[in-house]
Amino acid sequence: MIMRCFSCINTPRKRLTYEDQRLFDPDSPSYLYTPDGKEKSPFGPAEQDRNNQNGVDILNSAQSFTFQELAVATRNFKESNLIGEGGFGKVYKGRLDNGQIVATKKLNLEDSLQGNQEFIVEVLMLSLLHHTNLVTLIGYCAEGDQRLLVYEYMPKGSLADHLFECESDKYVLEWNTRVKVAAGAARGLQYLHCVAKPPVIYRDLKSANILLDNEFNPKLSDFGLAKLGPVDDNSHVSTRVMGTYGYCAPEYAMTGKLTVKSDIFSFGVVLLEIVTGKKAFDVSKGQGHQSLAVWSRPYLKDRRKYTELVDSRLRGKFPTRSARHLIAVTSMCLNDEPHRRPSINDIVVALDYLANECVSPQTASSTAKSTPTRFSPLTPEHKVNPRSPLKLFQKDNSPKKIHR
Repeated sequence: MIMRCFSCINTPRKRLTYEDQRLFDPDSPSYLYTPDGKEKSPFGPAEQDRNNQNGVDILNSAQSFTFQELAVATRNFKESNLIGEGGFGKVYKGRLDNGQIVATKKLNLEDSLQGNQEFIVEVLMLSLLHHTNLVTLIGYCAEGDQRLLVYEYMPKGSLADHLFECESDKYVLEWNTRVKVAAGAARGLQYLHCVAKPPVIYRDLKSANILLDNEFNPKLSDFGLAKLGPVDDNSHVSTRVMGTYGYCAPEYAMTGKLTVKSDIFSFGVVLLEIVTGKKAFDVSKGQGHQSLAVWSRPYLKDRRKYTELVDSRLRGKFPTRSARHLIAVTSMCLNDEPHRRPSINDIVVALDYLANECVSPQTASSTAKSTPTRFSPLTPEHKVNPRSPLKLFQKDNSPKKIHR
């Protein structure tokens, strides 16, 4: 396999904004990519040790492939190997010389500058950021005007495939699996927001970008729009509004000011898709029903209507208590005021609690009255923010009034 220096790709830099420029600055304190092709960890020794304990491999680097190698792997990009398609281009299933099954994304570079920039950002991000809930980038091709990305193959496709592309109601993603996927996706986002320094704002969080392995373990994919978050005293990153309609946070869509709370809103939309089985934006629906976030507001404002949001294809086969808690977390994420949205750390604890509850014997069957779970994410030392989803699981130890 031929190895090349990634820096030889000719991409204009004068239009790159500050947060992008940090990816290319040889003196940047984080996300360094050295001229000899070796990566310098963006984490200190203590953080790196912790990441390694959590299954994070910091020093795994992407390989460079020739276009010929990838053409052979995908049988010349044969139509029968096509497994995905979008505005970015097409994704093909392939087999490398070593027998490894991969997914190869062949980018459609209509805007050469923007396309090249997204390509470089994705390669750099996924070369330096590694987590069990982020898709693994195996390599890339930057030969001539060809831009291809080679990922690990995710056999179950995307979350969107299972929520929206079912040919019949006979196959419906069960509730416990939905909660498991939500919890795993949250952990991937937590890594981007809380472990990476500076934080990474995903900016394109949607069900189509959550890929699944054979056990329905989720991995976030497609980092071409990712941005490095604000540092020091900066509260936000100003950038051109990009993303997928239906998922963008309202304040970002209106002002272009991007924060980690923008991702939290997008995650709330994904949770809403998981609960309802409906698309974030559906042009086939009538006026007022196209945007899932807008359509759901009357239900999210009235807790008595929470269970009416649950996917009707489940035919009532879900734990009511679990559904109510998941919808409550969803409602918090979709708050119009960014500062009122919960942190990803609190979301992860809440969703892990629900995922553990789903696999416990007490909630194995659907029931309207759930028994207390043996799993609890809270300890007496937890100080729960009033706006945190953790308050949903905190026991009320206040004195009870006795009515005579």
